[in-house]
Amino acid sequence: MPRFDTDRHWARLSARSLLLLPVSWLFRLAVELRRLAFRAGWARRHRVRVPVIVVGNVTVGGTGKTPLTIWLVLYLIARGWHPGVVSRGYGGSASDDRVSEPVVAYSDPARVGDEPVLIARRTPAPVWIGVDRVFAARALLREHPECDVLIADDGLQHYRLARDVEVAVVDAGLGFGNGHMLPSGPLREPVRRLRGVDALVVNGAESVDAPVPQAAQFEMRIAAARVYRLDDPSITAAPATLAGQRLHAVAGIGYPDRFFSLLASLGLTFVEHPFPDHHRFQPSDLDFGGEPVILTEKDAVKCVRFGAAHHWVLAVEAQLDAAFGEHLERCLQRCVERTP
Repeated sequence: MPRFDTDRHWARLSARSLLLLPVSWLFRLAVELRRLAFRAGWARRHRVRVPVIVVGNVTVGGTGKTPLTIWLVLYLIARGWHPGVVSRGYGGSASDDRVSEPVVAYSDPARVGDEPVLIARRTPAPVWIGVDRVFAARALLREHPECDVLIADDGLQHYRLARDVEVAVVDAGLGFGNGHMLPSGPLREPVRRLRGVDALVVNGAESVDAPVPQAAQFEMRIAAARVYRLDDPSITAAPATLAGQRLHAVAGIGYPDRFFSLLASLGLTFVEHPFPDHHRFQPSDLDFGGEPVILTEKDAVKCVRFGAAHHWVLAVEAQLDAAFGEHLERCLQRCVERTP
């Protein structure tokens, strides 16, 4: 998937982005017509028997959707719900529209995607992947009838799955780039699409400048929790224990600068090694002459098979105001009350 740091023309109106504007206009027309088809009923939405919370964004790249999904799962469990998670499994090789499969902690990320494996490792909720979210949702509910709410990770644009609550995530540092649609800019949908969501979660700030008069905005912070050994996750330590060492920071995520900034805020010294989002790591990617390496959790799930004692993983946690959880529950309660 493209990234802001590899497609810097997305951050401003460059010569490249201007040349691509005609293609962007065609893409926008296709997006608008597709959305109109679902709103008008020409294309069918499919509803499942439980409320569906969609977590997504209107830009490409990493905005913090996966940490937020993990937070949502754990919050809902603590409040007595029984959530399940469905995902596209982006980056994996499973591509048949009519195939869905469960994801567990030891699933192969090369097949099911790195983000679903991370969610399965960090939460007790059932996780299923499928290109067709409707097919995946129904398969999950058949196998787990106890589930009373579903979270669709990165599903804002998957309109076939009817949703009850929409949560959009925006990265305060990236914003909306130059404000143009793909491929001239980073937008999957126009920014005004955010007017219809139920909650806007801003990663790194209290609010963001966007035309969202109806959407309640909530701040999210990504905080370092601990580090653990890639070859033996039971060996954990405080991030400060790595201070004073020359680390090699490896990040194959949508916005690696955020990971590097977090490491810097912890007082760590490191050499940056950014890779493309969803990069398929090889042992050579972590070979720096035996010097210590620190990775993101999302990348770590793909590197377990060649992990070594000098490879460390930074575990992070999303931090949100309690008001967000309360707002979410009010939205869910309205869904339950509408159900006959």
